[in-house]
Amino acid sequence: MHLLDPINFSFPLLASATEVADSSMVVAAVLLSLVVIYLASKVGGELSNQVGLPPVLGELVGGVVVGISVFHLLVFPEGSTDSSSSLIMSFLQTTGGLTPEATPAVFAAQSEVVSVLAELGVIILLFEIGLESNLKDLMAVGIQATVVAIVGVVVPFAAGTVGLMTLFGIGAVPAIFAGAALTATSIGITSKVLSELGRLNSREGQIILGAAVIDDVLGIIVLAVVASLAKDGVVDVTKVIYLIISATGFILGAILLGNVFNKSFVAIADKLKTRGGLVIPAFIFAFAMAYLAAVIHLEAILGAFAAGLVLEETDKRKELQRQVCPIADMLVPIFFVTVGAKTDLGVLNPAIPDNREGLIMASFLIIVAILGKVITGLSVFGQPGINRLAIGVGMIPRGEVGLVFAGVGAASGALSKPLGAAIIMMVILTTFLAPPLLRFVFPDPKAVDAGSEQLVLDGSSGTSLVIEPPQLKVPASNDSGNSEITPESSDR
Repeated sequence: MHLLDPINFSFPLLASATEVADSSMVVAAVLLSLVVIYLASKVGGELSNQVGLPPVLGELVGGVVVGISVFHLLVFPEGSTDSSSSLIMSFLQTTGGLTPEATPAVFAAQSEVVSVLAELGVIILLFEIGLESNLKDLMAVGIQATVVAIVGVVVPFAAGTVGLMTLFGIGAVPAIFAGAALTATSIGITSKVLSELGRLNSREGQIILGAAVIDDVLGIIVLAVVASLAKDGVVDVTKVIYLIISATGFILGAILLGNVFNKSFVAIADKLKTRGGLVIPAFIFAFAMAYLAAVIHLEAILGAFAAGLVLEETDKRKELQRQVCPIADMLVPIFFVTVGAKTDLGVLNPAIPDNREGLIMASFLIIVAILGKVITGLSVFGQPGINRLAIGVGMIPRGEVGLVFAGVGAASGALSKPLGAAIIMMVILTTFLAPPLLRFVFPDPKAVDAGSEQLVLDGSSGTSLVIEPPQLKVPASNDSGNSEITPESSDR
């Protein structure tokens, strides 16, 4: 007897080319997949949090464990993988009456549904990041953080791209994608360690955190460009210039749009009295912006990010963040677990001779990822006595934006399995290495001088920054929700 027979959903677009999948079996398979995903994300996130690392890293590792690398609970029809590799399909054959003949079609449909949910998750993630990124406040960190951020993007991107092409013979597009994945910086783990060391309000801490946020903004633009290039498979200089101009113009246009759209959005939301009166119009706007970005050959996630930047300027920002958060909690883990599940770390097994080049490639990316950020400290000028090494080390950890690169790259087909696995290893190791290295370069933590300036971050996100003297308070009329950062600031 089939599971969920009373539910007569159909998936005509997700059906096999030769056989229509049994809709009840597809629903059952998707539900089992979500059970596995949520268990992996929660267990991994909790364990990661217990050891002082970002929960998102635990979600990634949880995906690796349940995916193709270990338990084969969540696998996808990519490369040599088929339905016979999926334990979920085997479970449905044993308990749900799924026939061997129908299994390939159900497997293909289930995989595509989960992939679509993961794509929706990353769109909402970038919308949430946009809501938490106040570009006007970033201006307060000054030119130093901007210079560090630019160097932190250009140096690892150039070194990674050129190195992969010359040393390993990687094609231009996958090399550019991998190089772009080296540009991100995680603000969550860095801010937590700096707070524990009493260095959050130091000059070094201010520059690190400001540069990390600007890095994320630049990284999203870079991602939009390289993802668009990956669709064509060739590098056209004219198109590259067009994409850079259009992506930058899209973000700047969104910022300008915010100045005229804010009051209209609030007025519309105030007139809606039914449930979802705020969050539904917000998602309508976000998805429309995502569609617009896709239409002009950018990534949909850039449109979602831009929509977040626009709505961040509204008076409803804090309430909107609270309403988006539970939706993100449901969909974003699907993306991170899926990225981990699709990563076959077996391709880096040194015992297999053919895998050794991939392992060397991973080692190269890790070295570039570390040195490419450490060197950013040398770009700090006009700051006598500042700890430049600490600034560089603080920029090392990669975070959710780095994983977005890996996920988008894998989905586009631009990255080979060894290169995709190498990027994942780079994200994991740089995140693990950053806390002990930060403690090493700050060997003698001191209390922050009571007369020094305070770095104020958005308490719900750890991203929006302003600098103000400690005796000043954020005006009550300011709806930005700023508060002094604590180690509990969100990692997303």
